[in-house]
Amino acid sequence: MTFQKNDFIEIEFTGKTKEGEIFDSNIKEDLQKLHQGHDYEIPAKPFIFCIGQGMFLKSVEDFLIGKNLGAYKIELEAEKAFGKRLLQLVQMVPSKFFKEQKINPFPGATFNFDGRIGKVLTVSGGRVMVDFNNPLAGKDISYQVKVLRKVEDLNEQLKSFIDFLFRQDLKFEVKNKVLTIFAGPKLTKFIELFSEKFKEIFSLELKVEEIKEEKKENVAKE
Repeated sequence: MTFQKNDFIEIEFTGKTKEGEIFDSNIKEDLQKLHQGHDYEIPAKPFIFCIGQGMFLKSVEDFLIGKNLGAYKIELEAEKAFGKRLLQLVQMVPSKFFKEQKINPFPGATFNFDGRIGKVLTVSGGRVMVDFNNPLAGKDISYQVKVLRKVEDLNEQLKSFIDFLFRQDLKFEVKNKVLTIFAGPKLTKFIELFSEKFKEIFSLELKVEEIKEEKKENVAKE
C-alpha cells in the first residue's frame, strides 16, 4: 500500500547541500560529522511524522506521497527547498540594539531578533548588516531518506504530533473518541487552537485538561 496524505511514517534521513555538506540528519554517523568540533552531542532519534502536515520540508512530503517503504534520494533545486536568497532580507540593524541587549555583534554570529534568526555579516561603526535569509536559501540540496515503517499505532502517532506542535512531552489519553491533553495553564488556550487539526487527522474531539500547580506550603521552623 502506498503512502497517502495524513499517513504517519518513520524515517532515517540526511540532508546535504550540492557540495556534500551535511545540514540535518537523524543518523548517528552523520550527526557526528555535522557537529564535529563542538563540545556537545545531539543524540540520534527516530523521526515520525505525518505526511502533508508541514512536519518536514514540503517538497519531501510531496515526493513521499504514492511511495512505499524503501530508500530514496530526493534532489531539490533551491526554489523547491529553502527558497531563493533575497537581497531585501539583508538589513541594517542599529548598533544601539545590541548595546541595549548587552550583546557584542561580530561577523558570523547569529541572533534571535524577535523571532527572526539573523546572521551578522559586517560590523562598521554604528551599522551592523544582518542577513535574515535561511542559511540554506539559494542552495540546491538533496535528502537521502529511508522509510522504515508506516506507523499505525495511535499513541505513537499522537505522541509525535503533540511533540511537534508543542515541543513538550505532554501527557494525553484517548477515550470514546475524545483526546484529552493534560497541560499547564499557560498552554491550555494555545492547545485548543488545534482542535480542528486533531479532528482532521485523527477524527478525535480535543479536550484540554488544565494541570493545577501544587501550592508550596511554607513550613515554619521551630
